[in-house]
This record gives sequence, C-alpha cells and structure tokens, in this order.
Amino acid sequence: MSSVFEFVAEARERPGTAYAKSVRRQGKVPAVIYGGEAGPEMLVLDHNEVVKHLAHEAVYSHILDVVVAGKVQKAILKSVQRHPAKAKVLHLDFLRVKANEKLKAQVPLHFINEEICVGAKVGGVVMHSLVDIEVACLPEDLPEYIEVDLASLDLGQSLHVSQLSAPKGVEFLALSHGDDHDADVSVVTIVPPKVEKTETDSETEE
Repeated sequence: MSSVFEFVAEARERPGTAYAKSVRRQGKVPAVIYGGEAGPEMLVLDHNEVVKHLAHEAVYSHILDVVVAGKVQKAILKSVQRHPAKAKVLHLDFLRVKANEKLKAQVPLHFINEEICVGAKVGGVVMHSLVDIEVACLPEDLPEYIEVDLASLDLGQSLHVSQLSAPKGVEFLALSHGDDHDADVSVVTIVPPKVEKTETDSETEE
C-alpha cells in the first residue's frame, strides 16, 4: 500500500488538450512535474487514487514522492485544477524541490481555543480573513500547518500575520517587505454581535 504522500504516475505519451481529454475519459488525471535541474515531464495518474490522496489536508503542505517508472522525485503539490460542477480533478502541477534550496508553499492555518476565546464567550463572532499563509523555507522545515491561538482575543480585536509564531527556519512571505504595514494583514477578528433594535429603542429615538 502506498503512502498518502506517494503519488504513483506514468509518463504521458504526448501533450495537448485532445490527449488530456482522452486520458480523463479513461479515469486518469493528466499532470506535470517541473522545476529543479530537469525539464518538465508530462504525467498521468489514476483519478481514484488522486482523490483519496487529496482528501488529506497534509498533502497540500508536505514534501511528496512522485514515482515514475520506479524513480522517486521529491516535490510539492503546486496546484490542483478541479471541475467547476463535478467532483472531478482535471489536472495536477507538481514542483520539484531540492534539499538545499528554499521553496515557497501555502500552509494551512489551524485555529485553536476558539471555544474559550474571550470575545466569543461574550457573543462575539470569529471572522477568519485567511485560511492559509505563504511561507518560504527549506524542504525539511516545511510545516504541516501553522497554529493560531484565539484564547486571549477580545471583542473588536484582530490578530495579524506579524503576531503569528513562525516555526524555526520558516519565513512568512507577507512580512518579507520590511516596514510595509499593508502587508501585515489581519488573520482573524472577533466581531462584536449585532444589536437588534427593540420597540422601546425606536420610541426613544423618536
């Protein structure tokens, strides 16, 4: 049984939209792997196996083994193209990685302690501005996710990218522009609850 992080592929015979469509009709997914010192390679993977792999969140922020004819290539999943109306994967892009070269990747944010959040306990609504964040790091330092602790956030307060704890060796690309305050975006905000006007309030205003 292959690992969740192992994608077994076959070399694709030829490029082109028509051939890609015929591949999909056979229950396969066309893909490409590129980057590093080697040239791009056109690939084909089994659709059902791809769907099983993509059901695991960690696959999107993990170093993967792309196996072609017994040869293993280390890569990250750069993009996934899905059908707009059907539960169908149309195309995958893999980016090769090298152990001594930094890579850029989107890493999911895991929000913790929402149930004991100070602002939420008094009726505030937790509004997520980001669900993932772009990082730069060596392959061995790539985190599976970044934790965002909401416990101490009060009504009206926000948590920004600069307030997140980056794991060792990991850089948040949003903060790589020095003193650019616009880059330090909000990650999550505790929004005060809406107060509905009562009849008494309306009469007082009149």
